[in-house]
Amino acid sequence: MTTSDTQNPETNQTKNGYLVLASRMIFDEKLPVRFMYKTVPEHLNDTGWRLYTGYETPEYLEDDIANMATVPMEKITNLDPSLKPLLEYNAGTVWERTPDSTEWQRVYDFKIPTTSPDVEITNDLERFSVKEEDLDI
Repeated sequence: MTTSDTQNPETNQTKNGYLVLASRMIFDEKLPVRFMYKTVPEHLNDTGWRLYTGYETPEYLEDDIANMATVPMEKITNLDPSLKPLLEYNAGTVWERTPDSTEWQRVYDFKIPTTSPDVEITNDLERFSVKEEDLDI
């Protein structure tokens, strides 16, 4: 079996998109990426990657429209080529590096934030019954 016949289960999923969501501190303050995770992509152009410097405060992160930038993945990897192999990994992957290190470490204990859809759960079947007069037949 050749290497082309086998796929790394860590990198063979969620391949859509070419954009990442990155902290503006990376560009405005020229700080390096030190923490990143991949969520399930939100749209076809989204890779799912979220990149941070590690200096973002909770208040900074609350205003994601002002403080996060949608950026082509290529622009990020041009700034920091060490990101390129990591950006191949699947959703659910988290990486970090400390300020005194150039090496990336895999993180297993970070809970990736998710957006919660507004869903109402009920066991009341009457709420889901369709009346004949409501149908266009």
